[in-house]
Amino acid sequence: MLTTFNNHTDSPSLVDPASLAFQSLLDKFAPTDATVLIVGETGTGKEVVARYLHHHSQRRHGPFLAVNCGALTESLAEAELFGHEKGAFTGATQSHPGWFESAQGGTLLLDEIGELSPSLQVKLLRVLQEREITRVGSRKAIKVDVRVIAATHVDLAQAIRERRFREDLFYRLNIAVVPLPPLRQRREDIPLLAQHFLALYARRLGRPARRLSPDALEALREYSWPGNIRELENTLHNAVLLSREETLTPAQLRLAGYSEHGFSESNDSTLDSFLQQQLTSQPLQLFDRVISSLISNALSMTDQNQTQAAALLGISRHTLRTHLANQGMIKGRRKVLVTPSSFSAHGTQERELRIGYQKFGNLGVLKARQSLEHCFAQQGISVLWSEFPAGPQLLYALQNNEIDFGTTGEVPPIFAQASGNAVTYIAWEPPAPSSVGIVVPHDSDIRTISDLRGKRISVNKGSNVHWLLLQLLEEAGIGLNELKVVYTPPKYPLTASDYLSVDAWMMWDPLLSAAESNPELRVLVNGEGRVRNHQFYLARRDYVEQHDDILRQLVESLQQTGLFIDSHRHEASMLLAQELGLEVASVERALTRRSHKTRAMAFEVIKEQQTIADRFYALGLINKPVRVRDAVWQFSSALALIE
Repeated sequence: MLTTFNNHTDSPSLVDPASLAFQSLLDKFAPTDATVLIVGETGTGKEVVARYLHHHSQRRHGPFLAVNCGALTESLAEAELFGHEKGAFTGATQSHPGWFESAQGGTLLLDEIGELSPSLQVKLLRVLQEREITRVGSRKAIKVDVRVIAATHVDLAQAIRERRFREDLFYRLNIAVVPLPPLRQRREDIPLLAQHFLALYARRLGRPARRLSPDALEALREYSWPGNIRELENTLHNAVLLSREETLTPAQLRLAGYSEHGFSESNDSTLDSFLQQQLTSQPLQLFDRVISSLISNALSMTDQNQTQAAALLGISRHTLRTHLANQGMIKGRRKVLVTPSSFSAHGTQERELRIGYQKFGNLGVLKARQSLEHCFAQQGISVLWSEFPAGPQLLYALQNNEIDFGTTGEVPPIFAQASGNAVTYIAWEPPAPSSVGIVVPHDSDIRTISDLRGKRISVNKGSNVHWLLLQLLEEAGIGLNELKVVYTPPKYPLTASDYLSVDAWMMWDPLLSAAESNPELRVLVNGEGRVRNHQFYLARRDYVEQHDDILRQLVESLQQTGLFIDSHRHEASMLLAQELGLEVASVERALTRRSHKTRAMAFEVIKEQQTIADRFYALGLINKPVRVRDAVWQFSSALALIE
């Protein structure tokens, strides 16, 4: 890990010759305005290097923004990068700057640029050449003063040969190249990095200092680290979280292939021998078989979570889904074909329930306890889990038939309904107004809500905290045009660049609870007296109509889970803290602030939802009025289960 500020004394100084070589390049490139291309395997620290370049440049006082090109959807990618005008497309209710405009005067990292679509590559090339962008829906060019840093784990030369990447764009990016060696090629850094991560996570988790035994340190040196620094960080984070001993042993590191006798034969040589044998004996469609096996095993190891499987394979989720589609492993979105293979041995049709969840609340605990899988296993019903950072992203997946059921706050389903998403309200949980709030740096000059005027505020668009922000602005008499709203997904812990990019963050539990324990932050206000902050369970309308019995059992499981959380909060907190990587005390405080009793949709809560929907429409934040009651499922058989 590189030191991004001169006064960050807790960051390790790398000593391996390979690290010193690329840091020498960084020190030469940083003071310039040259476009930099960072090339390295997944997990080698490409974003850390980009931040180092920014904070040692003349642009250090400007914003640093990072966008993952592989995560951009094809339909909205251009608007995300270059912005859009009001009315440019369905749902564009107001003009919105893109990533390039938001990074004005600073640095923009285009991560995983090898995943950018060919059409966007053409437009990006023009931006790099002319230093101007044109918003979607406009013909007016806007000059931008932004330093671009690109990063990729893809072999761009090979991508050019395969016509997946433009040669002219490659030469435009290939001005100053920083090749990041994998961790296995800079092993002298491992002890320093290990000590850094041990101290970091002991401090964050409130644990006593941990140290490595000589055998554990040797095991770290010998391991091949296919996931590079990210894998090393996660390994030590997990060890600090789970270990009760002061000295960590090799067994507590849980390194693949390690036993008390050390590591087994080199994984690389074993793999090479296997592939050579297969090429000799069964060469037919070997490539397709290997890819299919890799994907199947990655999905199996991550409980069918595509995002986690893609990370495990070192590819983007978009690339993974392309492989799944090519292999026929993704079911069609519109048509369901019943075949003999879709029936179980008992002659009943096999079904599935795809749940979108966040690592908190009833669904988070339900997944951690794995009780739902046990309940459905004997009925031939598969349960697939997909993790999402927030409600808007979850409902986007619901709209695109990637999941069947999920939970969000009160605002995301309103945006979804306005955009034509056939979302259906199934149930809700009591309000928790103190679970949302606005956070500022501890030494910030923002002391009251009125001080927000002219400030930059980070908010996840269409989320519960978006509604809280509107209420706060109305309370202080501040118009939306009197401050800068930066739409970004939720994030914690915050980095040095986050403190430079915005002045305040809209947060919700459990991140809000964790921030409360951070002496560098303070909560300006929470939602008490301002918002209700309900939690809703939602499903696709067609799934509800076809699988009433599955949802009835799911609601029962949610009720039982809610009772477990309310009566065993500490135990539930320990389950979630391990998943979230947060302190148990922070998670327990977050759970205490709300009731987890799943309830039927009632007139009062529908009326409150309608009030929020009407306000968003009046402000022009949704493009048409919605009637909430039209999306409430008349769940007669399941309603009786909800008290």
